[in-house]
Amino acid sequence: QVQLAESGGGLVQPGEFLRLSCATSGRILSIGLMGWYRQGPGKERELVATISSDSITKYADSVKGRFTISRDNKNNTVSLQMNSLKPEDTALYYCYAAIKSGVAPWTFLDHWGKGTLVTVSS
Repeated sequence: QVQLAESGGGLVQPGEFLRLSCATSGRILSIGLMGWYRQGPGKERELVATISSDSITKYADSVKGRFTISRDNKNNTVSLQMNSLKPEDTALYYCYAAIKSGVAPWTFLDHWGKGTLVTVSS
């Protein structure tokens, strides 16, 4: 069974930084798109950033220039460097990956982590 596990969340002050990491496990054959989504208090889940298997990135306008997504294809991990954090970045951050696994080797299936909480407050 494929699993995603986020780490790195916490409480920081405005202007500070955090680095989120997402580790994968299970019978993984291939990983396509990876990314980070977030859900703030009273808000719907929204895209933060994605990165393709050949490292093409996409960012939400609200985080461009502050956040950087990266991936390690050897270790099947994805990270999110978050700089200049703002109170509006407060949210539960979810890791996402499209994974071809031993369970369904003919297609990529969506997988999600359980989330890591980021709180930005003075």
